[in-house]
Amino acid sequence: MAESGGRRIGVAVDFSDCSKKALSWAFDNVVRDGDHLILITVCHEMHYEEGEMQLWETVGSPLIPLSEVSDAAVMKKYGVKPDAETLDIANTAARKKAVTVVMKIYWGDPREKICEAVEHIPLSSLVIGNRGLGGLKRMIMGSVSNHVVNNVACPVTVVKAHT
Repeated sequence: MAESGGRRIGVAVDFSDCSKKALSWAFDNVVRDGDHLILITVCHEMHYEEGEMQLWETVGSPLIPLSEVSDAAVMKKYGVKPDAETLDIANTAARKKAVTVVMKIYWGDPREKICEAVEHIPLSSLVIGNRGLGGLKRMIMGSVSNHVVNNVACPVTVVKAHT
């Protein structure tokens, strides 16, 4: 990916409203012509339908082109169901700007896997949504965005769900 000279901009996507907001924000404010937009998705569980899936549990899926991300049959193989709005935002980004959009899927704890993605892809920067959990929920569940901000080397932009 790096040979074309574009930056690698990651967006953590879980298909929630706040991740769609983060994806739109990245498209409007960060992504420019020639960049690679990598949608990083983390699934909590892994279904072993095929042998190659066991390898992916450790290293994540291969980079999946947007045309395949938009194909429900292909995504079923990965156990991921992108929603129409997220696909629309990504397809619009690819069409309106000269941007290559791909998805990489990981399985496990989103806090750990997003940090791994930043290092292994590697990303130039990351955009992540923040659900704005209250103090008690954040203390019990831990904030994914807070963990990522404090544990990755690249610049991270946190897009708040409610502004």
